[in-house]
Amino acid sequence: MKRFFLLLCFLFCIFSNAQNTVSGSVRNENNNKPLAFATVRLSDGKTVIVDVDGKFTIENTKGLDHFSVSYSGFETVSVPLEPGKKFYTVKLREKATEISELIIGGNPAPGIVKKAIEKKYYNDPKRRLASFQFKTYNKLIVTANPDSISGKIDSVFLYEKIGSRLLKLDSSDYKFKKIIQKQHLYQTEKVSEFRFNQKEGLKETIIAARMAGFKQPIYEYISLKLQSFSDYNNRIQLFENKYISPVSDESLKHYNFKILDTVFIGTRKVFMIHFKDKKQSKKAKLEGILYIDKETHAITKSIYRIKSVLDISATTYYTYDKEEDLWFPERQSLKIVKGNKKGDIKILGETIRFSQEDEAENKNPKKKEASDFVYILSESKNSEVEFNVPVQIRHRYVGIEIREEAISRNEHFWVPYRKDSLDVRSIVTYSALDSLVTKERYEQKIQLGRKVINGFFPLGPVDMDLRYLIKYNNYEGFRFGAGGVTNDRFSKFMRLEGYGAYGLKDKAFKYSLGTATRLGKFSNTWIGVSYTDDVQEIASTSFEVDKRKFRLYDPRPLNLTTFFSHQTWKGYVESRLIPKTESVWQLSHSYIDPKFGYFFDVGDKILSSFRITMATASLQWNPFSVYMQTPNGRIETEKGYPKFTFQFSQTLPGVLQNDVDFGKLDFRAEYEKKYLDGQKTSLLFQGGFAYGDAPITHLFSIAPNSLDKDAILQRFNISGKNSFETMRFNEFFSDEYAAFHFKHAFRKIKLFNQIKPIPVLVTRMAWGNMQDKGKHSGANFNTLENGYFESGLEVNNIYKGLGLSGFYRYGYYQLPRFDDNISLKLTFVLDLGF
Repeated sequence: MKRFFLLLCFLFCIFSNAQNTVSGSVRNENNNKPLAFATVRLSDGKTVIVDVDGKFTIENTKGLDHFSVSYSGFETVSVPLEPGKKFYTVKLREKATEISELIIGGNPAPGIVKKAIEKKYYNDPKRRLASFQFKTYNKLIVTANPDSISGKIDSVFLYEKIGSRLLKLDSSDYKFKKIIQKQHLYQTEKVSEFRFNQKEGLKETIIAARMAGFKQPIYEYISLKLQSFSDYNNRIQLFENKYISPVSDESLKHYNFKILDTVFIGTRKVFMIHFKDKKQSKKAKLEGILYIDKETHAITKSIYRIKSVLDISATTYYTYDKEEDLWFPERQSLKIVKGNKKGDIKILGETIRFSQEDEAENKNPKKKEASDFVYILSESKNSEVEFNVPVQIRHRYVGIEIREEAISRNEHFWVPYRKDSLDVRSIVTYSALDSLVTKERYEQKIQLGRKVINGFFPLGPVDMDLRYLIKYNNYEGFRFGAGGVTNDRFSKFMRLEGYGAYGLKDKAFKYSLGTATRLGKFSNTWIGVSYTDDVQEIASTSFEVDKRKFRLYDPRPLNLTTFFSHQTWKGYVESRLIPKTESVWQLSHSYIDPKFGYFFDVGDKILSSFRITMATASLQWNPFSVYMQTPNGRIETEKGYPKFTFQFSQTLPGVLQNDVDFGKLDFRAEYEKKYLDGQKTSLLFQGGFAYGDAPITHLFSIAPNSLDKDAILQRFNISGKNSFETMRFNEFFSDEYAAFHFKHAFRKIKLFNQIKPIPVLVTRMAWGNMQDKGKHSGANFNTLENGYFESGLEVNNIYKGLGLSGFYRYGYYQLPRFDDNISLKLTFVLDLGF
């Protein structure tokens, strides 16, 4: 039930001590344009940096009587604070003399940044230090400022010809404000131990974790990485995307730089340099300020801003270590509000409203709801920093590791790590959400949801497998069955699994039984055996390492007619022992009986059925993914692309009466890129090669999904995943092939409240070959030497997950009649909020 819990937190919440908060805007007096990153100095000596839109907020004005605003090339203005005034528009006048001096002297900022780039290998702690370690306290909240929310109870009237009639009292804002004055909407804390050495890199070990409402935290949220540890990487991470760092080797090509001011951080004089993307496109661009030490040209502070669908502000503060002559990260903060997009935003798997921009400057602002002021805030503070001490890192390939005792820390453990004690709102957040989640049994419901999404329904110590309840294909007709696997309530070290099914058309019973024992908890290594008596589609390419997939429907088998029965004994080992991989090592023996009049010529004999003894090694390698080891097992917390899957299979002649001698190599590469505005690009390459005497049951059909019918509507069915929608069933078989799939999903198009279609462009192509077609009798088919091509458009999620698609077949294998090349399909995408 990944990320489902957050919605619960948003729906049930309650708190805050109001502060005297004021906000404002800084603009150029001549053209009224905002002055990004101007400096606001408060009368108590503290400073606030204006954001990219020229806006600023002073959180607490208690004890202040004025503030001043300065900006390079402009006259400084002092502004008195007036009782009751909440918004200030400050306009600065240009200083002509200073502007002239800047023009004559040129812009020194690029030169300063260039030196910072040249010296980053000296100033970057991960390059400079042999090792380091520190602890970090992080607190993440979803909350709102109660002072921004109107507490009035509005009346809603229906106006009629002879007057108005009261319909209801709208108290939603009033109730929300009461809640947010007492507590945050959501809250989590963690303490992490970071260790680094030059050989093994940086690893995070979570030694304490606490999530409001949950005895056992949702580990995927605990591991969220919202911003990069270092500004010196060529790419920095902000929330879900990566951007070119302003001190990367290529930054001078991408950013404009200018000096805003020179200030002091401690006793060190630093340059305050503004940078902005040179491109004028509407795409989300990075902008911000670098504070660069005048002597060492090290980064002493960084402020980043991304303003798009989301408005993200991130700040990293450094502290200077005199002995090492090094600036090291001390604390970080990140705030997310709503950006320049109307409507709600899906973030962290749920739909959230965020505060919109330009509320004070907008001449025709719409009335805001209370939830429009919600924002996400993450703050981290480092402590116990040590440099160049011996550091050992175990299990480096696991990027994040959560200790068994992390979720059971008492309050005394937390106190030394919090920079401030928990305020009243935070304390009430824990007690309120703990009580709510316990009362409503949300934790148990989430665990149930996790199982159901993966296709199981828990029944005590057994998880019933929903895949086997009902299926349909042209060979078996309707197939009814039941299956399941034991869970941790039965045993953490042993599992039993199996299923039984009956086909109404072929009148045959199928079943499978198996057992496995866990050999290693950390590597999740299991050794098992099973026996299966069932039917299977011919020439279906499958990887043993693939995780079980649960779909409400499986469209391709609906129209299949060519199956083979098999009775298979199998022994296997599955493990994650090899870093960033999942693997299955298997030995099987099968009796194969094709059910469509097939004969296979192996030279000295012709076989209508055969025995196969085969060894298989299947491995999926995700080199760019980030993994987290939890007390419950290993989780892929950050899916990195590309991903690679390899499989090698070889029959064993002379072992257990094996009748055929052949081998197979299968390969798959996947790439996916999600954009912050909701678009997504997917690429898939898949290929296979079979050598020796391989029967058609074990060759490649490249996933066809079209009926051999004359009329377009007669071929209308449900589209599959990564299948060729215009290719007829049993039309092509190959003993070597390569297939490429390209998809690009655009943003949702909102037509009506319930109709938000997602257009997807799709192109597929495949090439294949068959060394000796004459070996195979009883099956008429073509090969793909000249390449197969189809393209089309999917319009998904037109209504409640349902959509339509249309594809066209072209190229060498285009059919003579125009309409025979057209395929119309129904699509179904179940949106589970991932």
